[in-house]
Amino acid sequence: MIVKPKYWVLLLLILLGGIYPSNAASTPVDPKVLHIINRLSFGPAPGDVQRVESMGVEKYIQEQLSPDSIPEPQSLSSQLNQLDTLHLNPVELSEHGTTHLPGQKPSLKERKAANKWAKQVLDQAVQARLLEATSSKRQLQEVMVDFWYNHFNVDAAKGRVSLWVGAYEQQAIRPYALGRFRDLLGATAHHPAMQYYLDNFQNRADSHPDAQGNVRGLNENYARELMELHTLGVDGGYAQQDVIALARILSGWGFSRPGQQTDNNFGFYFNPKRHDFSDKVFLGQTIKSGGEAQGEEALDILARSPATARHISYQIAEYFVSDHPPTSLVNNLTQRYLATDGNIREVLNTLFHSREFWDTKNLNAKFKTPLQYAISAVRATGMEVNNTRPISNLLQQLAMPLYRCQTPDGYKNTADVWLNPDAMNRRLSFATAIANGNLPLSSIPTNMEQGDRTLQKSPSIPIDASQLTNTLGNSFSVKTQKAIASSSPQIRSVLILGSPEFMRR
Repeated sequence: MIVKPKYWVLLLLILLGGIYPSNAASTPVDPKVLHIINRLSFGPAPGDVQRVESMGVEKYIQEQLSPDSIPEPQSLSSQLNQLDTLHLNPVELSEHGTTHLPGQKPSLKERKAANKWAKQVLDQAVQARLLEATSSKRQLQEVMVDFWYNHFNVDAAKGRVSLWVGAYEQQAIRPYALGRFRDLLGATAHHPAMQYYLDNFQNRADSHPDAQGNVRGLNENYARELMELHTLGVDGGYAQQDVIALARILSGWGFSRPGQQTDNNFGFYFNPKRHDFSDKVFLGQTIKSGGEAQGEEALDILARSPATARHISYQIAEYFVSDHPPTSLVNNLTQRYLATDGNIREVLNTLFHSREFWDTKNLNAKFKTPLQYAISAVRATGMEVNNTRPISNLLQQLAMPLYRCQTPDGYKNTADVWLNPDAMNRRLSFATAIANGNLPLSSIPTNMEQGDRTLQKSPSIPIDASQLTNTLGNSFSVKTQKAIASSSPQIRSVLILGSPEFMRR
């Protein structure tokens, strides 16, 4: 869909202040209410602004910091229950439909069935994430799932990871999104999705040739990213010898093969035959001879490092406050992390009560990522989401498909990555479609495998601009209000969802 030139002209006039009102705008709500909703959630849904005004900002913060206390809509629970692959563990996902014996090549029929199964699993993982992001009442948890998944990114395009991304999110990210960082770090380190994506399942202490004559020994990929991205940061004070030491510490860590017994539901498997049991010196500390416990000790060291505390604090501040977070805020969060042994909930609580978080220059200062924009637009309309394919399609167009970031550093959340003319045009096309009621979000797919190609169609109902304005707390500049007030009623909702203010949070 191409955005009509008149929409571009109107939006340009908004920026230049060249349109004047035909009537006065309504009084906007307290900017603090909008700020806390926009940062602790994917944006206001109908009634959210009024609810926070009634309960107060502080109570809203504490409620969102305790997601288990918030009941979920029954409709969302029912939708998630229909996704039958969502709660399978990696072993169940891998062995589904397998009939050939270990070592035998699967038949053509088995390969086709396996590909179909992998597509179904990935499609349901995407559906689940988008349904929860748009409809969950536990919005801060959803925001933190987005944050942590990118921090501990794995790419579904790499081999069997496509089977495991949903289980990875359900098992290794969601349960720990507001808990202790060490628990989150351990869960991701043990999960087959991470072990496969960063090749640690190939990491072995010895260097003997395999059956094909290839020498497969120490693999440093995961050890390097574990320090550079997940914990210490690129300037975290480690050296190449620490990378090698950590790779040796994590040798033998992998996932189970058919017939191998494990004592966990991740499918994690420690192979002592591949492990280097010798003493190691890691980040200046001696780790005594041992097996899997050496890896646990290394994770303890990493999680408690001041460098990790600072790296995590910077990233959280960047996500919630500013693309260039104040040093004073990062310092305060770092100290809170260290004082609470990496309690994410406490770090966030400190952030949400900080002077920097509430500084007026940081209000509406973060440019939305494609995911944040799409989810906020859907939430603002109040539409019941039964079909997530239009959202998924937009993310594909905007180069942010779920679970498909190829690099281990995950998708960025800064404006320089996402603010460009082509992306703006695609966002406006999405705004036009959803505002005019032409996006089949409420249509129920009758054949889930075909996505939105087979739908029980719902009637197209344009979004009412006055209701949309009320939902968003009339949080627009004078220029934008003038443009909306003097435009045709048919395009006011488009202008709202395409406005400069709505592009930010």
